Amino acid sequence: MKKFIERALERLSKLDEEQVRSLINHLGNENDLLSVVFESMTDGLVVLGAEHEIMLYNKSAERLLPFEHEEIHEKKLWETLSDREIADFFEERLLNQDRVYDKQFTLDSSGVIRILSCSIMPLVRSGKALGNLVHIEDVTEKRSREARLRRAESLASLTTLAAGVAHEIKNPLGSIGIHIQLIQKAVNTKGSPDKESISKYLEIIMEEIDRLNGIVVDFLFAVRPINADLERRSLNSLVHDVVDFIQFELKEAGIEVEERYDESIPDLDLDEKYMKQALLNIIKNAIAAMPEGGMLRIVTDTGSSDVVLRISDTGVGIDEENLGKIFEPYFTTKEFGSGLGLTVVYKIVKEHGGEISVTSREGEGATFALSFPIPESERKLIEWEENKV
Repeated sequence: MKKFIERALERLSKLDEEQVRSLINHLGNENDLLSVVFESMTDGLVVLGAEHEIMLYNKSAERLLPFEHEEIHEKKLWETLSDREIADFFEERLLNQDRVYDKQFTLDSSGVIRILSCSIMPLVRSGKALGNLVHIEDVTEKRSREARLRRAESLASLTTLAAGVAHEIKNPLGSIGIHIQLIQKAVNTKGSPDKESISKYLEIIMEEIDRLNGIVVDFLFAVRPINADLERRSLNSLVHDVVDFIQFELKEAGIEVEERYDESIPDLDLDEKYMKQALLNIIKNAIAAMPEGGMLRIVTDTGSSDVVLRISDTGVGIDEENLGKIFEPYFTTKEFGSGLGLTVVYKIVKEHGGEISVTSREGEGATFALSFPIPESERKLIEWEENKV
């Protein structure tokens, strides 16, 4: 379409009246089509000029945004909104020229709660900023479905955890019961009680009680919400601190470490204590997977909206059957594993708004990929010269 118009303009002086009329009709039809598409969208769109004034908006934007006045054309966006929180948000972000993705607001309209997702993207032509495009989506039903799914997943996880706890505590409880019976038998024996045997039985009972306590502590950590103390921190420094902390164990196991950190990644909102715990769990799993030694590779990388940390080992790997189960509570292939280590890792990563995945082949090692969202304040607008239209 753009090339057609350019060619027509180049030949405009050579066109007769009929050809000019045909060109105008063609452009009018194209404009009508674009207008129909624009107005038919269920998501709201607002086109802003270079001074943040409203140039175009569709009916969905009018329906979704709390506009205070009927006449909003050529007014600054934040001056037209009745909701102060949303107005202040747009004023701050537009004046700072921030690119924003999926900023959510909750609106109470006549007792009806709606959740809006707002995004701001620059409009660029030939390396020059023309203004901004504001996208508004009603995500109320989507968030409701996600909440229902999370509740269902939480219930399923709790059921699995409860079944795991029941299975785990059965053995120590049985052992405690047996040794109490042995103590009773020793006490009821004629003559002096066998103090040495009783002392031995009591030691075993105390060991089983400690084991039960550990099971309960792990269970409570797995089901209780994490009160993460998020602070802006360097992921590279935090990961290196963990590697330095466990360096002795790695050397003893004959494992070499290769660290490659992307120095350009921004600081992230992290809880140092919980994140170090998650990384230690993954690295200790890697050590256990390389009984004959090997290589541990740790790499950080950055994308447009997230930072990725990859931890790879050259160990025994994970077979395909178990690959989808490793984050499930009480699933373990270790003889003395609790089965909660990677469950805890999964929970910590999720509490940071991140994602975790694993790729592996049996006998070829495994790679854990942890991705974390870049804080909005750290996201920069794309350089205009890199976005020429």
